Amino acid sequence: MDPADEVLDVVDRDDRVVGRAPRGEVYRRGLLHRCVFVLARDAEGRVFVHRRTASKLVFPSHYDMFVGGVLGAGEEYADAALREAGEELGVSGLPAPRPLFKFLYEGPGGGWWSYVHEVRCTLPVAPQASEVDWHTWLPQEELDRRVAGGDWAWVPDGLEAYRRLRAFREGGALPGGGPLPGDGARGGTQPAPGS
Repeated sequence: MDPADEVLDVVDRDDRVVGRAPRGEVYRRGLLHRCVFVLARDAEGRVFVHRRTASKLVFPSHYDMFVGGVLGAGEEYADAALREAGEELGVSGLPAPRPLFKFLYEGPGGGWWSYVHEVRCTLPVAPQASEVDWHTWLPQEELDRRVAGGDWAWVPDGLEAYRRLRAFREGGALPGGGPLPGDGARGGTQPAPGS
């Protein structure tokens, strides 16, 4: 199936389903939908970083420190996080990613509810060639340098999710609050249940 034909749930600003539409139409009309971001770390704590393929509908050939993607119609966030992480990393038997927080992304590329998760991947990865052009595992410090350096073109939604994740880890006022100061975000943030 052509990715543009995949049917997605369309949601409102409170993340309630209000309809369904093909992905291509969702993107073309700028309709709110749902997405998952999964930060994958290896046994040494390094972060999986990759460059998206040139054929991606959104942010082609950009770098990303998350694996993930859109939720299909009727799909739950947790199921999508496990599915997308397994597909993009090219592994089976991955533990369920841990949910951290959810936020409304509105910026370059459109708008979507974004649920950030994390997972430890100790399996050998074989990323999906249709999704990933290049990949590596970067130590946290090097990832932070690459993000700050500006020499790689990062996906804008991933950058926002990463800034929010860093603030979340540092105990900032992120959960339940609005955008982080200076990040240009317009969406709010909600902590994961039980976090």
